[in-house]
Amino acid sequence: MTAVVIFGGTGFLGRRLVRILAAEGAAVRVAVRHPPQDETILADAAHERVAFVRADVGDQASVAAAVAGADAVVNAVSLYAEKGGLTFAAVHERGAETVARESAAAGVARFVLVSGIGADPASPYPYIRARGRGEQMVQQAFPAATIVRPSAMFGPGDALFAGLADIARLVPVLPLIGGLTRLQPVYVEDVAAAIARILAGPGTAGCIYELGGPAVYTLRELTGMMLRFSGRRRPLVPMPFALADILARLFETLPSPPLTTGQVDILKSDNIASDTLPGFAALGIQPRAVEAVVPTYIGQSRQT
Repeated sequence: MTAVVIFGGTGFLGRRLVRILAAEGAAVRVAVRHPPQDETILADAAHERVAFVRADVGDQASVAAAVAGADAVVNAVSLYAEKGGLTFAAVHERGAETVARESAAAGVARFVLVSGIGADPASPYPYIRARGRGEQMVQQAFPAATIVRPSAMFGPGDALFAGLADIARLVPVLPLIGGLTRLQPVYVEDVAAAIARILAGPGTAGCIYELGGPAVYTLRELTGMMLRFSGRRRPLVPMPFALADILARLFETLPSPPLTTGQVDILKSDNIASDTLPGFAALGIQPRAVEAVVPTYIGQSRQT
């Protein structure tokens, strides 16, 4: 039985991947800083094949213990807001390098890093720059690592459609940040399925995959779709990035910020897959469209 360790396995993407791999028969180790007391977070996973281990990407000893004896490791840890001593560099650069280095030292056969479309070590924006540098550091520590770059992910509980719908319920006017920025939203379940296929395919080692959905939209178009799906009418008021940065920093003082500086940085440039790297087609997956999925979890209450 294949043993897979997933760092960030209780996150938006990670928990979906845990369920898929466990259902396929893998023994899954979920490596997180704070293992949940109530494991119903993965209620539909095959529990006899899922175990939680305490590990922090900033602590080499805990990472080494977590990956010992593993056949494959996936790093799906993500940080969108710097707070509590955690920084983008600490998590996406040094943390990613530590997981890759300890995996290589443990003789792990396959390693997957979840990054993001647009990751760039030369970017002027800290979040995007850290993602790009993290990719480089992982490739140096584990040359056969596979890098997965999804576009903005959607699905129940997402920060894109569900997050916008939550804001629309509370305010009479909806701020629009980077309304002309182009995104290629991708269903989180499709990204999880792609990673599972990558782990099963030896020919995927050392590759970089860019995973975007079947269509490209501006953020204004996506916001309008959310309003239609939820049956709400809200005026859209453009918000300059300078103001959005200030608001994001204020929101980051909250336990669950509705907007972060990392998210604002992503919206400052188009987030679409290139034509030069493999994607879903190379993995035999047809990604599902926004229109087919989002209405199933955005309320149809026809509120104004």
